[in-house]
Amino acid sequence: MPELPEVEIARRNLVRWFKGHRIVRAEADATRIFRGAELAHFAKLTGQVTALERKGKYLLLTLEGGRGLMAHLGMTGKFVRRQEGELVPYSRARFHLEDGHVVHFCDPRLFGRMEPAPSQGLWELASVKALGRDPLTEGLTGPQLQEAVGDSKQDLKVALMDQGRIAGLGNIHAAEALFRAGVHPARKAATLTPPEWQKLAEGVHAAFDFAFKEQEGEDIVYLEEPGSVNRFLVYGRAEGPCSKCGTTVESFTQGGRTTHFCPKCQPLPKAPARPGKPPKRPSQVVDGAKPRSRRR
Repeated sequence: MPELPEVEIARRNLVRWFKGHRIVRAEADATRIFRGAELAHFAKLTGQVTALERKGKYLLLTLEGGRGLMAHLGMTGKFVRRQEGELVPYSRARFHLEDGHVVHFCDPRLFGRMEPAPSQGLWELASVKALGRDPLTEGLTGPQLQEAVGDSKQDLKVALMDQGRIAGLGNIHAAEALFRAGVHPARKAATLTPPEWQKLAEGVHAAFDFAFKEQEGEDIVYLEEPGSVNRFLVYGRAEGPCSKCGTTVESFTQGGRTTHFCPKCQPLPKAPARPGKPPKRPSQVVDGAKPRSRRR
């Protein structure tokens, strides 16, 4: 699933593909990626692209004449460039360039989204204004991460994935950042120390840098696509050895998503026992299964 690094790679590709060229025709199929928007307005997106920006997982294209487009890749969306006339599977929208190339928006599962809008209103769209801090364009230090996430009562990984707090951080890179920082994903934000917040912020940047190094290119391949190779340190490695210590990687469900972690590298601190009461044994939900109750 595309997260901030994958969307930033798409932005960089689009900048290269559109630079010095004109869109001579824009066309799109009548699919749900245009939900809430007028499909006919997409056909007006011709001419030169004058700016191509990103906020979190959203791409914002500005064209001459005051026209604009907001694009979100969803779960399986991607932009690819092909020669005119070449058949492209799952192509939902197309920009035809004067040099004979076509930039396709491909989306097998149709969870992506496109919304034509006046260019001056792109940053005022409700979905864009609701986004939190972008670690790449606005920076992310330990104190800034604590300010964005520190008041959450949710499990830390769930809070990190809240787009209103940190824009662009999703399931994969949140798990990778926590692993790099040695922080258990079920920790509560209030339990982290300033050094742990700093290590976690550094883990976010390191996870993104790793993704750029491994995935940047014109034809990015998402992890669950045929032919992909999992090079992540902990994500998707349940039941396998930890890349650092060799301990078996475990998984459990958080916020409806599968979380991967190493129980040795990311220990969950034990809560101090209350006086006069025996300590509670922590329970975990593994792979979505509820713990069985014991009847006597």
